[in-house]
Amino acid sequence: MSAALSRLGRTGSFLWSAWSGIAALALLAALWQAGHEAYGEFILPAPLDTLAAGFAILSDPDAWQVALLTGRRAVEGFAVSAAIGAALGLAAGYSPATLRLARPLVTVLLGVPPIAWIVLAMIWFGSTDGTVIFTILVAAAPLVFVGVAEGVMTRDRGLDDMARAFGAGPVRRLTTLGLRHVAAHLFPALVVALGMGFKVAVMAELLANVGGIGGELARSRANLDVAGALAWVSIAVAALIAVEYGIVHPVRSEFERWRAAARPWGVKR
Repeated sequence: MSAALSRLGRTGSFLWSAWSGIAALALLAALWQAGHEAYGEFILPAPLDTLAAGFAILSDPDAWQVALLTGRRAVEGFAVSAAIGAALGLAAGYSPATLRLARPLVTVLLGVPPIAWIVLAMIWFGSTDGTVIFTILVAAAPLVFVGVAEGVMTRDRGLDDMARAFGAGPVRRLTTLGLRHVAAHLFPALVVALGMGFKVAVMAELLANVGGIGGELARSRANLDVAGALAWVSIAVAALIAVEYGIVHPVRSEFERWRAAARPWGVKR
């Protein structure tokens, strides 16, 4: 019962904190409106016109299938990137020699533009989901790898020694100490990787002509439909926000319950 009430309290606190996000979106809408008034309807449609175009698009059931297709590809690519990047980051973090060898490779992967990977993936995988997922993998996995590896490298080794003195084995130390510290570096990297995943997914769909939101953006570009293009972009961003705040942040709050427990009542940091 107490655990359920504690989780309910954390959920309420998380929902209440959404006011700051809504305020940020309102500020963005105000800047958007100012740009519309400065440059005109053709260059930048008004936010309300774009919102109306988005509702018109989503009134078609087929549009939901398009959005879900892009969301599925982005989430699958993100999940593969997170799993591979986190596993390799843990291994490299506990092996300084491996990390020194991996750093140049990570620099190379991060230095290659995603559009170059899309071209190569189109040659290797053709116009399939593999093109999208592979491009997300090579673009997002290095971000997760670096975050996890740095988290492991900056852990407090004194706590490891203390746990070892009390008889904790390697697995016990990893689950009770290592992963809790790594989580502080992992989840920010996951948020960045998730955003990268959605951006790369739309870009790959547009260039590889594999449908999804990217395909709809290509159609809007051909028709010079600026409001429609912005509406599809808004739908992609809404899907990103839904995944981030519906999955990633709730999982993060469960991993970091100790942070809230360590704070005095009513103190915000």
